[in-house]
Amino acid sequence: MDINGRELSKKIKNEIKNEVDKLDKKPGLAVVLVGENPASKVYVRHKEKACQKVGYYSKKIVLSDNTSEEELLTLVDELNNDNLIHGILVQLPLPKHIDSDKVISSINPNKDVDGFHPLNMGKLMIGQKTIISCTPKGIIELIKSTKIDMSGKNAVVIGRSNIVGKPIALLLLQNNATVTICHSRTKDLKKHCLDADIIVAAVGIPNFVKEDMVKKECVIIDVGINRLDDGTLTGDVDYENVHDKVSFITPVPGGVGPMTIASLMKNTLECYNKIEEGIE
Repeated sequence: MDINGRELSKKIKNEIKNEVDKLDKKPGLAVVLVGENPASKVYVRHKEKACQKVGYYSKKIVLSDNTSEEELLTLVDELNNDNLIHGILVQLPLPKHIDSDKVISSINPNKDVDGFHPLNMGKLMIGQKTIISCTPKGIIELIKSTKIDMSGKNAVVIGRSNIVGKPIALLLLQNNATVTICHSRTKDLKKHCLDADIIVAAVGIPNFVKEDMVKKECVIIDVGINRLDDGTLTGDVDYENVHDKVSFITPVPGGVGPMTIASLMKNTLECYNKIEEGIE
């Protein structure tokens, strides 16, 4: 059965809008786009639309490819001190001459809606309340929507990125799953996958997870968004052949993507509450 990320996302955004309608001041989200990356432009457009939907103040700042690191850091500092802005998102990837880690670390942790600041990542690691990266946060909501109890389940995460792999592994642990992180150096990946009750595929290879790698009734979250030569989008899982074998699976598109945006909206409201209301 498909896990409908679009419907769940719509429900969350409606709930946020109802909360925002009661506020005297609008939560503000600033999105900074550096360069001409086509995928980044699409993501930013989706984020703008979501802000309009929930009633946020949205500020998009587009900079050229040759923007210097110093100029970007100066802009982030200005946004840190802007009282109308409660969330700051610098769209990744950045041009190669800019140190992404340096830029992320320069964002006020209380305005870090992406949840990438070392302070927020560290809090996640030790289980403290913090701003959680948007995609992992959305994945947990998707799994919870199936009503399956994660406690005691074997969960396999394929991919070890700071954006998805590591944080989702920590969140699964917090939900009492037994977690295995697999990656390019993992031996006998198929064996690990066949033991899994939950698989989160975030490897970036089209149709990588095949039907013979998953057991019946497994729950699969497909994080991959890969564009094939014919222009169609596909995930990291061979959806057509896996779909009927598993209990739940996220489609691509329409699964994790919409929930990442919904989680960004939730994070912005959380940042607003921290800054304006003093709610921890």
